[in-house]
Amino acid sequence: MTKPEVVGSDWSSIELDLIVADYFAMLKEEQAGQTVRKTDHRRALKTHIQRTDGSIEFKHQNISAVLTQLGLPRIRGYVPARNFQGAIVDAIGRYLELDSDPVPLKASRSFGFADTPSLFESTPPAPLSISPTAKTAFERVARKFDPALRDQLNRALGLAGEELIYEREKQLLIDADRKDLARKVRWVSREDGDGAGYDIRSYDMAGAERWIEVKTTRGGSTTPFYLTRNENEVAKERPEAFRLYRLHDFSQKPGLFTLTPPLEALLQLEALTFRASLK
Repeated sequence: MTKPEVVGSDWSSIELDLIVADYFAMLKEEQAGQTVRKTDHRRALKTHIQRTDGSIEFKHQNISAVLTQLGLPRIRGYVPARNFQGAIVDAIGRYLELDSDPVPLKASRSFGFADTPSLFESTPPAPLSISPTAKTAFERVARKFDPALRDQLNRALGLAGEELIYEREKQLLIDADRKDLARKVRWVSREDGDGAGYDIRSYDMAGAERWIEVKTTRGGSTTPFYLTRNENEVAKERPEAFRLYRLHDFSQKPGLFTLTPPLEALLQLEALTFRASLK
Protein backbone atom coordinates (compact mmCIF):
# COMPACT_ATOMS: atom_id res chain seq x y z
CA MET A 1 0.00 0.00 0.00
CA THR A 2 1.22 3.51 -0.83
CA LYS A 3 2.38 5.43 2.20
CA PRO A 4 0.12 8.47 2.83
CA GLU A 5 3.03 10.83 3.43
CA VAL A 6 4.46 10.13 -0.06
CA VAL A 7 1.28 10.97 -1.98
CA GLY A 8 1.45 14.52 -3.37
CA SER A 9 5.11 15.05 -2.40
CA ASP A 10 7.90 15.87 -4.84
CA TRP A 11 9.75 12.93 -6.33
CA SER A 12 13.24 12.44 -4.97
CA SER A 13 16.32 12.13 -7.20
CA ILE A 14 16.52 8.43 -6.36
CA GLU A 15 12.90 7.88 -7.38
CA LEU A 16 13.40 9.80 -10.61
CA ASP A 17 16.55 7.88 -11.48
CA LEU A 18 14.71 4.60 -10.92
CA ILE A 19 11.73 5.49 -13.08
CA VAL A 20 13.93 6.88 -15.88
CA ALA A 21 15.96 3.67 -15.92
CA ASP A 22 12.73 1.65 -16.00
CA TYR A 23 11.40 3.75 -18.88
CA PHE A 24 14.53 3.20 -20.97
CA ALA A 25 14.42 -0.52 -20.21
CA MET A 26 10.89 -0.63 -21.65
CA LEU A 27 11.89 1.55 -24.59
CA LYS A 28 14.74 -0.79 -25.49
CA GLU A 29 12.34 -3.75 -25.36
CA GLU A 30 9.90 -1.94 -27.65
CA GLN A 31 12.64 -0.91 -30.08
CA ALA A 32 13.82 -4.52 -30.21
CA GLY A 33 10.33 -5.64 -31.21
CA GLN A 34 9.59 -7.32 -27.88
CA THR A 35 6.27 -7.18 -26.04
CA VAL A 36 6.49 -4.56 -23.31
CA ARG A 37 4.69 -5.71 -20.16
CA LYS A 38 4.05 -2.36 -18.55
CA THR A 39 2.10 -3.81 -15.62
CA ASP A 40 5.02 -6.06 -14.69
CA HIS A 41 7.42 -3.13 -14.93
CA ARG A 42 5.20 -0.95 -12.78
CA ARG A 43 4.76 -3.69 -10.18
CA ALA A 44 8.53 -4.17 -9.95
CA LEU A 45 9.07 -0.41 -9.77
CA LYS A 46 6.61 -0.06 -6.88
CA THR A 47 8.75 -2.34 -4.72
CA HIS A 48 11.23 0.55 -4.67
CA ILE A 49 8.96 3.58 -5.20
CA GLN A 50 5.97 4.27 -2.95
CA ARG A 51 3.80 5.96 -5.60
CA THR A 52 0.34 5.36 -7.01
CA ASP A 53 -0.17 3.79 -10.42
CA GLY A 54 -1.50 7.09 -11.72
CA SER A 55 1.52 9.00 -10.49
CA ILE A 56 3.89 6.53 -12.13
CA GLU A 57 1.90 6.65 -15.36
CA PHE A 58 2.02 10.44 -15.44
CA LYS A 59 5.77 10.49 -14.77
CA HIS A 60 6.28 8.11 -17.69
CA GLN A 61 4.34 10.58 -19.83
CA ASN A 62 6.63 13.36 -18.58
CA ILE A 63 9.63 11.33 -19.70
CA SER A 64 8.02 10.86 -23.12
CA ALA A 65 7.65 14.64 -23.39
CA VAL A 66 11.30 15.27 -22.57
CA LEU A 67 12.54 12.61 -25.00
CA THR A 68 10.32 14.05 -27.73
CA GLN A 69 11.85 17.47 -27.15
CA LEU A 70 15.37 16.03 -27.16
CA GLY A 71 14.74 14.13 -30.39
CA LEU A 72 14.95 10.63 -28.96
CA PRO A 73 12.37 7.89 -29.59
CA ARG A 74 9.69 7.42 -26.94
CA ILE A 75 7.46 4.55 -25.85
CA ARG A 76 4.40 4.77 -28.09
CA GLY A 77 1.92 3.94 -25.34
CA TYR A 78 2.97 6.88 -23.18
CA VAL A 79 1.59 10.07 -24.74
CA PRO A 80 3.79 13.07 -23.82
CA ALA A 81 2.58 15.17 -20.87
CA ARG A 82 4.00 18.62 -21.51
CA ASN A 83 3.99 20.17 -18.03
CA PHE A 84 7.15 18.43 -16.83
CA GLN A 85 9.56 19.87 -14.29
CA GLY A 86 13.30 20.41 -14.47
CA ALA A 87 14.01 17.57 -12.03
CA ILE A 88 12.89 14.91 -14.53
CA VAL A 89 15.05 16.52 -17.23
CA ASP A 90 18.06 16.36 -14.92
CA ALA A 91 17.33 12.67 -14.18
CA ILE A 92 17.27 11.92 -17.90
CA GLY A 93 20.55 13.79 -18.24
CA ARG A 94 22.09 11.61 -15.53
CA TYR A 95 20.93 8.49 -17.38
CA LEU A 96 22.42 9.75 -20.65
CA GLU A 97 25.73 10.32 -18.87
CA LEU A 98 25.92 6.53 -18.54
CA ASP A 99 24.31 5.61 -21.86
CA SER A 100 24.51 8.47 -24.36
CA ASP A 101 22.94 6.50 -27.23
CA PRO A 102 20.34 4.29 -25.52
CA VAL A 103 18.37 3.33 -28.65
CA PRO A 104 20.88 2.97 -31.51
CA LEU A 105 19.67 2.33 -35.04
CA LYS A 106 19.78 -1.34 -36.00
CA ALA A 107 22.26 -1.88 -38.81
CA SER A 108 20.06 -4.62 -40.29
CA ARG A 109 16.93 -2.45 -40.38
CA SER A 110 14.74 -3.29 -43.38
CA PHE A 111 11.36 -1.88 -44.29
CA GLY A 112 10.41 -3.95 -47.32
CA PHE A 113 10.71 -1.44 -50.11
CA ALA A 114 7.89 -3.01 -52.11
CA ASP A 115 5.55 -1.55 -49.48
CA THR A 116 7.07 1.92 -49.29
CA PRO A 117 4.12 3.83 -50.81
CA SER A 118 2.15 3.03 -47.64
CA LEU A 119 4.66 5.00 -45.57
CA PHE A 120 2.67 7.06 -43.06
CA GLU A 121 2.46 10.63 -44.35
CA SER A 122 1.05 13.59 -42.44
CA THR A 123 1.03 17.37 -42.34
CA PRO A 124 3.82 19.18 -40.45
CA PRO A 125 3.17 19.13 -36.69
CA ALA A 126 2.64 22.14 -34.48
CA PRO A 127 5.79 23.19 -32.59
CA LEU A 128 6.19 22.11 -28.97
CA SER A 129 6.72 24.46 -26.07
CA ILE A 130 8.55 24.07 -22.76
CA SER A 131 7.42 25.61 -19.50
CA PRO A 132 9.76 28.28 -18.09
CA THR A 133 10.44 26.15 -15.00
CA ALA A 134 11.93 23.34 -17.10
CA LYS A 135 13.58 25.39 -19.85
CA THR A 136 16.94 25.93 -18.14
CA ALA A 137 17.37 22.26 -17.25
CA PHE A 138 16.29 21.17 -20.73
CA GLU A 139 18.70 23.52 -22.51
CA ARG A 140 21.54 22.25 -20.32
CA VAL A 141 20.84 18.61 -21.22
CA ALA A 142 20.16 19.40 -24.89
CA ARG A 143 23.54 21.14 -25.28
CA LYS A 144 25.36 18.13 -23.91
CA PHE A 145 23.32 15.40 -25.60
CA ASP A 146 22.09 16.42 -29.03
CA PRO A 147 20.40 13.39 -30.63
CA ALA A 148 19.53 15.44 -33.72
CA LEU A 149 23.21 16.15 -34.30
CA ARG A 150 24.05 12.51 -33.64
CA ASP A 151 21.51 11.52 -36.29
CA GLN A 152 22.91 14.11 -38.70
CA LEU A 153 26.38 12.60 -38.32
CA ASN A 154 25.10 9.01 -38.55
CA ARG A 155 25.82 8.19 -42.18
CA ALA A 156 24.11 4.79 -42.00
CA LEU A 157 20.90 6.43 -40.78
CA GLY A 158 21.04 9.07 -43.50
CA LEU A 159 21.59 6.52 -46.23
CA ALA A 160 18.76 4.32 -44.94
CA GLY A 161 16.36 7.26 -45.04
CA GLU A 162 17.45 8.26 -48.54
CA GLU A 163 17.07 4.69 -49.77
CA LEU A 164 13.56 4.49 -48.38
CA ILE A 165 12.53 7.67 -50.23
CA TYR A 166 14.40 6.69 -53.42
CA GLU A 167 12.55 3.37 -53.62
CA ARG A 168 9.25 5.01 -52.66
CA GLU A 169 9.51 7.65 -55.39
CA LYS A 170 10.10 5.01 -58.05
CA GLN A 171 7.24 2.87 -56.81
CA LEU A 172 4.79 5.79 -56.72
CA LEU A 173 5.59 6.63 -60.34
CA ILE A 174 5.25 3.00 -61.39
CA ASP A 175 1.87 2.79 -59.65
CA ALA A 176 0.79 5.95 -61.52
CA ASP A 177 1.68 4.28 -64.85
CA ARG A 178 4.75 6.48 -65.30
CA LYS A 179 7.43 3.82 -65.63
CA ASP A 180 9.23 6.14 -68.02
CA LEU A 181 9.74 8.64 -65.18
CA ALA A 182 10.49 5.94 -62.60
CA ARG A 183 13.49 4.85 -64.69
CA LYS A 184 14.85 8.40 -64.57
CA VAL A 185 14.76 8.80 -60.75
CA ARG A 186 18.33 9.29 -59.50
CA TRP A 187 19.89 8.97 -56.06
CA VAL A 188 22.07 12.02 -56.60
CA SER A 189 23.92 12.09 -53.28
CA ARG A 190 25.03 8.48 -53.75
CA GLU A 191 25.95 8.76 -57.42
CA ASP A 192 27.45 12.27 -57.50
CA GLY A 193 28.23 13.11 -53.87
CA ASP A 194 26.66 15.58 -51.47
CA GLY A 195 27.43 18.82 -53.32
CA ALA A 196 24.14 19.16 -55.21
CA GLY A 197 22.19 20.46 -52.22
CA TYR A 198 19.63 17.67 -52.43
CA ASP A 199 19.64 13.87 -52.30
CA ILE A 200 17.19 12.52 -54.88
CA ARG A 201 16.00 13.79 -58.25
CA SER A 202 12.48 12.59 -58.89
CA TYR A 203 9.41 13.76 -60.81
CA ASP A 204 5.79 14.55 -60.25
CA MET A 205 3.16 12.77 -62.31
CA ALA A 206 3.27 15.50 -64.98
CA GLY A 207 7.02 15.12 -65.42
CA ALA A 208 8.21 18.19 -63.49
CA GLU A 209 11.45 17.64 -61.58
CA ARG A 210 11.44 17.26 -57.82
CA TRP A 211 14.73 17.86 -56.01
CA ILE A 212 14.30 16.01 -52.73
CA GLU A 213 16.41 16.60 -49.64
CA VAL A 214 15.79 13.84 -47.07
CA LYS A 215 16.16 14.59 -43.36
CA THR A 216 15.98 11.47 -41.18
CA THR A 217 15.89 11.23 -37.40
CA ARG A 218 14.94 8.52 -34.94
CA GLY A 219 12.95 10.92 -32.79
CA GLY A 220 9.40 12.14 -33.32
CA SER A 221 7.98 14.56 -35.85
CA THR A 222 8.97 17.66 -33.87
CA THR A 223 12.63 16.64 -33.51
CA PRO A 224 14.99 19.40 -34.71
CA PHE A 225 17.18 18.61 -37.72
CA TYR A 226 20.15 20.17 -39.47
CA LEU A 227 20.00 22.05 -42.77
CA THR A 228 23.19 23.07 -44.59
CA ARG A 229 23.76 26.48 -46.17
CA ASN A 230 23.96 24.80 -49.57
CA GLU A 231 20.62 23.02 -49.13
CA ASN A 232 18.96 26.25 -48.04
CA GLU A 233 20.39 28.13 -51.03
CA VAL A 234 19.15 25.49 -53.46
CA ALA A 235 15.71 25.73 -51.87
CA LYS A 236 15.76 29.50 -52.50
CA GLU A 237 17.09 29.23 -56.06
CA ARG A 238 14.72 26.45 -57.19
CA PRO A 239 11.64 26.67 -54.94
CA GLU A 240 9.41 25.13 -57.61
CA ALA A 241 11.56 21.97 -57.66
CA PHE A 242 12.96 21.69 -54.13
CA ARG A 243 11.15 19.57 -51.54
CA LEU A 244 12.30 18.73 -48.02
CA TYR A 245 11.16 15.24 -46.98
CA ARG A 246 11.15 14.92 -43.21
CA LEU A 247 11.42 11.28 -42.09
CA HIS A 248 10.88 10.77 -38.37
CA ASP A 249 10.44 7.87 -35.92
CA PHE A 250 12.84 5.96 -38.14
CA SER A 251 13.86 3.49 -35.44
CA GLN A 252 10.32 2.05 -35.43
CA LYS A 253 7.57 2.91 -37.94
CA PRO A 254 8.78 5.80 -40.09
CA GLY A 255 6.53 8.78 -40.67
CA LEU A 256 6.89 11.49 -43.30
CA PHE A 257 5.87 15.06 -43.94
CA THR A 258 6.96 17.36 -46.75
CA LEU A 259 8.04 21.00 -46.63
CA THR A 260 7.93 23.30 -49.66
CA PRO A 261 9.94 26.55 -49.96
CA PRO A 262 10.14 29.21 -48.73
CA LEU A 263 11.58 27.23 -45.81
CA GLU A 264 11.99 30.36 -43.69
CA ALA A 265 8.20 30.57 -43.46
CA LEU A 266 8.02 27.07 -42.00
CA LEU A 267 11.24 26.60 -40.03
CA GLN A 268 13.09 28.49 -37.36
CA LEU A 269 16.65 28.52 -38.67
CA GLU A 270 19.52 29.12 -36.24
CA ALA A 271 23.15 29.66 -37.20
CA LEU A 272 25.12 27.21 -35.03
CA THR A 273 28.60 27.16 -36.56
CA PHE A 274 31.00 29.54 -38.27
CA ARG A 275 33.69 28.90 -40.84
CA ALA A 276 36.93 30.25 -39.35
CA SER A 277 40.22 31.08 -41.06
CA LEU A 278 43.29 33.01 -40.01
CA LYS A 279 43.35 36.73 -40.74
